[in-house]
Amino acid sequence: MARNLVIVESPAKSKTIEKYLGKDYTVVSSKGHVRDLSTKGKFGFGVDVEDNFKPDYVTIKGKKKTIDELKKEVKKSDFIYLATDPDREGEAISWHLYDVLGLNDKNYDRVVFNEITKNAVIEAFNHARKIDLDLVNSQETRRILDRIIGFRLSKLIQSKTDGTSAGRVQSVALKLIVDKEREIEKFISEEYWTISAIFPEFEAELFNYNNKEIEIHNEIEANEILDKLSNAFKIMNVDKKEKQKNSRPPYTTSTMQQEASTKLGMASKKTMSIAQKLYEGIELEDETVGLITYMRTDSTRLSDEFIKNTFKFIEAKYGSNYVGVVKKSKKTENVQDAHEAIRPTDIKRTPESVKKYLSSDEYKLYRMIYYRALASLMVSAKTENTTVILDNNNYQFKATGQVIIFDGYLKVFSDYEETSENTLPPFDTYKSNVIVSNEINKEQHFTKPPARYTEAKLIKEMEELGIGRPSTYAKTMDTIKTRGYVNVVEKKFIPTDIGIEITDKLQEHFSHIINVEYTANMETDLDKISEGKAIWYKVLDAFYKEFEPSVKEAFDAMPKKEPEKTGEDCPNCGHPLVIRKGKYGEFTACSNFPECKYIKSEPKEIIEITNCPNCDGKIVEKKSKKGKVFYGCNNYPKCKTAYWDMPIGETCPNCGKMLVKKKDIIKCSECDYEK
Repeated sequence: MARNLVIVESPAKSKTIEKYLGKDYTVVSSKGHVRDLSTKGKFGFGVDVEDNFKPDYVTIKGKKKTIDELKKEVKKSDFIYLATDPDREGEAISWHLYDVLGLNDKNYDRVVFNEITKNAVIEAFNHARKIDLDLVNSQETRRILDRIIGFRLSKLIQSKTDGTSAGRVQSVALKLIVDKEREIEKFISEEYWTISAIFPEFEAELFNYNNKEIEIHNEIEANEILDKLSNAFKIMNVDKKEKQKNSRPPYTTSTMQQEASTKLGMASKKTMSIAQKLYEGIELEDETVGLITYMRTDSTRLSDEFIKNTFKFIEAKYGSNYVGVVKKSKKTENVQDAHEAIRPTDIKRTPESVKKYLSSDEYKLYRMIYYRALASLMVSAKTENTTVILDNNNYQFKATGQVIIFDGYLKVFSDYEETSENTLPPFDTYKSNVIVSNEINKEQHFTKPPARYTEAKLIKEMEELGIGRPSTYAKTMDTIKTRGYVNVVEKKFIPTDIGIEITDKLQEHFSHIINVEYTANMETDLDKISEGKAIWYKVLDAFYKEFEPSVKEAFDAMPKKEPEKTGEDCPNCGHPLVIRKGKYGEFTACSNFPECKYIKSEPKEIIEITNCPNCDGKIVEKKSKKGKVFYGCNNYPKCKTAYWDMPIGETCPNCGKMLVKKKDIIKCSECDYEK
């Protein structure tokens, strides 16, 4: 019997997929990327600029053991299936595995599945193919581009400003935020007034004079109008129209992140982390199964099978009059990336039926994804919109009302969409065409400056402008926050002084590259590479010939920022002490470096975390030689208890070892238990 080896990216997938495939298949994980560019060669790029940007790959630190284990599994196997994620990054990981494991075209296949369910996985194995080198070239070109721009601009920024990094997408996103702030600073608020007529059952607002739009600039003008008005209004026109309110397409990565931010209050990084879990598999009562399709996609397409099953579900649960139609995507799908939209893997698996197996945040996100996909295949809602025009001494007032006469898709999606009803009285019942107001009010207003970007609005803007890809949005948001380039106040981005300084410096020398159009065009070039319509190293060569001269010019022209003086003198040579930036943060040193190498040692603050489980000591926060934070016993070396993740002082119910917290996840430091 042949022994088949399947390699996936995530350990969370492997057990689930192995159950689907049966005893003839062993499923193991590469645990993500196994290789990356080295830091050898010119400027540490890890590519040979002179030889068509030939890359030099090295094993990622800590992955040698994984590769060795995979090689052993390969030797024991007759055939290998590379089943990494179904996008360009996943294709590149498969190629790296193919190369590092010494596979050949006779003993491997590439399989791609968009959801982790039994049918989808087995179907993928029935349609196995070889690695798509065009997709690999596109992804590796992106990696090389980001390496070149990141290394060169970050070095420049570190030597000339208080910043720490710059990047191809990150710096353009930051520029959008800074540009918006400048718009707000330049904005001059203007006064304006509105006049409203109050009736027993509704309000009407002045909008025209002699059937032409009117503006009221100050209180004097408002009072002049009020003097000309009586409390009697003539009904000029009552217009009733039935309108359709259409459902929106199922989620893409971008729209999911936007809605999770505005509707659920989730940052994009958290949204993607939760979506990853829902995709990789949730343990239900009798099976482990992926609840949603792959969460990195810019497609709104749904599979024919899902559409058919959902139409049946809608008819059975809500009635045939709720069954909608399949809407065509306005966007031309890239054939190479023809994924589906983000949707539930089984429409019968309602959020309510799986709620007890999910955390609160998992349930909220799954519920939103589920009902968006369901609503997209339901019929439009119908509203009756009424507009009434009233006249008072040639001043026209308008009142509008809306009533939902058929809920359609709002039957399931009203929780996520504002649907206010505003009923107007039946004007045709009035005996005359004159109606009397209770009062007429004036109100002062001031125009407001443009709104700052929220995370959701910035992601939407980046998508519309063609900046970055679905997989980059969350990382970009996180980077500009953690680098200190923006502050988040009331969920809105405000650039810091450092963020503004970096943007201005980059625009001074790289406005032809760090801009929306250039970044969007580069995405188009990467798409062309993925389609086999452009040669990857020629795209890199054209970019580099334009980029590198600008970098050299900037290094020469941009003044170096002097380090901040502390007000103290060096005890060794008497020169002023200054604050310098190192790989692991700020430190105080002599300004006479390298002649004087004095570094001031700062007293270390001891942060106690919890009691040590193995002695009478305390677990305290420490730093490794390379500056990485870890948590160890203060009785070291007598007690060598240590954790990379923060212990919380509770023990695991399974094995009794310490529970630790990593990001938002509480798990056991020893076994697979997660709280």
